[in-house]
Amino acid sequence: MNAATVATRPRVLSDLGRLVVRALRREIRTPDGLIVNIAMPVLIMVIFVYVFGGAISTGSSGLAYIDFVVPAVLLMCGGYGAALTAVSIALDMRDGMIDRFRTLPISGWVVPASHVLGSLVRNVSVTAISLAVAVLLGFRPQAGGADWALALAVVAGYVLAMSALAALWGLLVSSEQAAGAFSFVVLFLPYLSDGVVPAETMPSVLRGFAEHQPITPIVTTLRALLLDQPLGNAGWVAAAWLAGLILVSVPVAAILFRRRTAG
Repeated sequence: MNAATVATRPRVLSDLGRLVVRALRREIRTPDGLIVNIAMPVLIMVIFVYVFGGAISTGSSGLAYIDFVVPAVLLMCGGYGAALTAVSIALDMRDGMIDRFRTLPISGWVVPASHVLGSLVRNVSVTAISLAVAVLLGFRPQAGGADWALALAVVAGYVLAMSALAALWGLLVSSEQAAGAFSFVVLFLPYLSDGVVPAETMPSVLRGFAEHQPITPIVTTLRALLLDQPLGNAGWVAAAWLAGLILVSVPVAAILFRRRTAG
């Protein structure tokens, strides 16, 4: 490692910190999006618990429905907000903000990274609010200190993975409307998992998809950590999915950002 590399590292971190603060301030200035980010998953949770909960069996888990569904709602909450990272990047591309950043002495990768890290901070916090609402509705976690730490790591890993994928999607599409479509995919995917209804109760075709898509081991891991349920190999599968999504999407997004802003 040469002296120039050592000297520039604090500056890169400083630039990254400033842009993360910028991303968070922009969210505060548009509170309607933040309110929707919190209200939509909570509304979904209320509907399922109080409208459909009495008619939905939790299968072999033996859990009350609110305990069964809350881990999935937490992922919906964090994932939906993380998916909106695509819109933020698309807006920066449309409004010429990226061109302004190119005139500044900052590393190109810092710009998409700031969107991803800002999303991580914002959506982990929003997920904590949703968890508090769930407790008010009757959710009773049984996690110890280590389990809470691992549950936080799972949520943070999921938000980070969805944010990185959203950044990649935002760089691929040409408008904020197309970028916004990613949020609906992320919000809908937990319905086709073991999160809202047990996969064992689904028709065979849907059951096969639900058992092998990434949300199922992630929500199973979160449910096991929060409710003292058997974990099995779900934790390792969830970790592999999250690590794979992050390790693929982050460098691809960085390469695509350099190509989109070259010239």
